[in-house]
This record gives sequence, C-alpha cells and structure tokens, in this order.
Amino acid sequence: MYQVTELENGLRVATARMPHMSSISIGFWVGVGSRFEPKNLSGVSHFIEHLLFKGTPRRSSLKITQDVEGIGGDLNAFTSEESTCYYSKAKYDRYESLLDVLMDMYLNAELKPVEIRKEREVIKDELRMYMDQPHHYVQEILNEVTWPEQPMGRLITGSMKSLESIKRKQLSDFIRTHYLANNTVITAAGPLQHKQFLKSVSQYAKHFRRGSLPKFESIRNHAKGPHIRILKKETEQTQIALGVQVCSKHEEERFPLRVLNTLLGENMSSRLFQNIRENKGLAYSVNSSVSLFEDVGQLVITAGVDAENLEKTLRLIVKELRRFVLEKPKIAEIRRAQEYLIGQLDLNLESTGNRMMWLGEQLLSYGELVPKKKIIDRIQSVTAKNIQTVSKQFFKTERLCLSVIGPIRKDLELRSSLIIRT
Repeated sequence: MYQVTELENGLRVATARMPHMSSISIGFWVGVGSRFEPKNLSGVSHFIEHLLFKGTPRRSSLKITQDVEGIGGDLNAFTSEESTCYYSKAKYDRYESLLDVLMDMYLNAELKPVEIRKEREVIKDELRMYMDQPHHYVQEILNEVTWPEQPMGRLITGSMKSLESIKRKQLSDFIRTHYLANNTVITAAGPLQHKQFLKSVSQYAKHFRRGSLPKFESIRNHAKGPHIRILKKETEQTQIALGVQVCSKHEEERFPLRVLNTLLGENMSSRLFQNIRENKGLAYSVNSSVSLFEDVGQLVITAGVDAENLEKTLRLIVKELRRFVLEKPKIAEIRRAQEYLIGQLDLNLESTGNRMMWLGEQLLSYGELVPKKKIIDRIQSVTAKNIQTVSKQFFKTERLCLSVIGPIRKDLELRSSLIIRT
C-alpha cells in the first residue's frame, strides 16, 4: 500500500495506492516552520507559503488558481511550527497537471516586490482576524506563556513588527537555504502506481537544490509554573486555555498520553465534557488535545465559560487532572478510549487527502512510515498503570500554564485554582 523512494539528491517520494478511489491528492512538504525562524524573521515561513501562490514566470496568481480549479481540483497550504505543506486534489486522470502546478510554485516563485507588499497587508489582516477571535487567540497567548522569548512561543504568522521588516532578499534567502531536495517530501495518495508517479516527479528532480539541513532552536528551561497570562477584554464569554507540558513525539509516553487525553477531554464521553458541560452546565465547549513536537509537547484544555464561572471551572479541570494521578482508570473506560482512537485512525485514512497528509507527517517526523498496525498495537497495549504513570509525570503544578481572555475582575486570584495537590 505504501512505497517510499529517495532520489539521488535526497528528495523523497512517497505514495499510498488506493485503487478504489477516483481522486488523487498530492502534497509538497518542506521540513521548516515557525520554530526555525530568528526573531527578526518571525513569520517568514508563513509569508513564503502565501507568496508561492502569487506567480511564477509561467503563471500569474490567477493562472495558478485557474489551472487547478479549471480541472475540478483545489489547492491550499499550511504552515506549522516544524513544517510547511502545499497540497492539491483532483480527479486522478489530471494528476500530471496538478504536479506541474505544484512544481512550478515550489521551484519558480517570482517573489515580485508588488506581490510582497500586497501579501504583507493580507497577512496583517489575517493576524488581526485571529486576534479578534478569543477562542483562537487564547491558545496563541498560551504558547507565549509556555515558551517565552523563543520561537515556539511566537505566532506562526509573525507579529506586525516582524512582518513589516521582512524584505525580499530575506524571503529569497530563506527559500534558498530551507527549500532543499533533502528537506522535501512529495506525497501522493490515490489509484496510482508508485513507479509511474516517481517517473513523473523525477523529471523535475534536477531543479531541486541540495544543502545542509536547517536546525531549530531547542526549547530552553524556564521558571517553574504555574504561569498565568490574562488579557482583559469585554467579551460575552471568557476563553481559557490550560496547558500542560508533556513529552515529545519521539518518547514512549506518547501512547499512554494519547489514551489519557481521550479519557480526559477529546470527545463527548470524556470526563471533562461529562462533568463540566453535561453535569454542571458550565460550558458549551470544553475539550483537550495533544500537540507533540521534536523535543517537547503540550496537552491543552480549552473552554468557553461565563466570567463568573471561571474559577469554578478551573478547579473542576484541575480536580480531573488530580483524579488521574490518584486513581487508575477502569479497564472498560480504557477500552472505549482505545477503540475510539483506533476507529478515528481508520476513518481519517479513508480519504486520499488524509492519507497523503499521513505520509508527509510520518516521513518528516520519523524519517520512515510507521505501520498502522504497529501504532494500533501500541495503543491497545496501554494499561491503567501506564496512564497513571504518565499522569504522575506530567500533571504537576509546575508544568501548568494558563491563558485567559475575557472581562476578568482585577481582584481575581487564579493561582490557587491551579494547584494539583497529591
């Protein structure tokens, strides 16, 4: 089902054959994101992501869009902390056209000064949009609190100041030193043959540069928590994001942590949802999620509550964390969480788009494709003891960070609500 080939210049090509599908999804992945950026270039990876859509010597920005949408396809991209991805989808018989557009964008972006000026303003508006969305911006503030004065704590979009200072030469230099053959993975999923797709990609391979792989700034130690940041704003609802510093994507603890997160707040049968929403009626939305990176990770609990219920909600959240430390979860509860995770994994891999994403994320994260069966086996092997062990390791007061946006009273004392007493 999966095949991977590394070309002589280091470019990796991976495919997932899905013979029953009529579409193909193609992704161009580069191993660089916001945490690779110095402070003065904060936002440069995301800036470049925008600019690759703005024209090449062969295609204007309109022509890029027309050449994909005109064959019934779609085209998009995203930037994260550790990678950037450009992806497209269309009917399988048009994959050569998709590939040509993506290659043209990836290899031949013009970076015209006029487009840079226009897109700078577009990204500023994007930043303003996020800042106007408290449920989104509260998580950005949490990152700043968790990783202060370092790339992981800065906005992926950059700041107004850094965006204004980025010049064309810096954009061009960043592409030249990061968009390398040996830092790029091209993935595809659909009713394709690996050899056929590899042959198509190989026609462009000579145009990819090879160089030294870029490095990022490792996470620095900082003072023990809990750290709290409050943004007073006259909103109807108070948004909270409580972060717990956890393991990296490479550590064994990630498997019991995934099960633990499902039990805690990933779905509607989770403890947080049942207690805070269903039993107490304190929030419409409450959930938890896990983000894992090369050298660090974060479990984040978010909720939107009435300002008067802020302290009560925080105490209930911390109570649930403490419960994991003191009590092993029941076997039946663990089994339901495991089946949920396995079921979601299978469902997510049903589409060509998600399968293409799976290939890119696996290769950039681990340098290989981890078999699905191996992941399922690891999830199924998680025990109650494993879950309690990672709870004791991570659910500590000094690992907590909190961000809040809302009409907060000046005399509100939240620190005492974040003490995990065991």
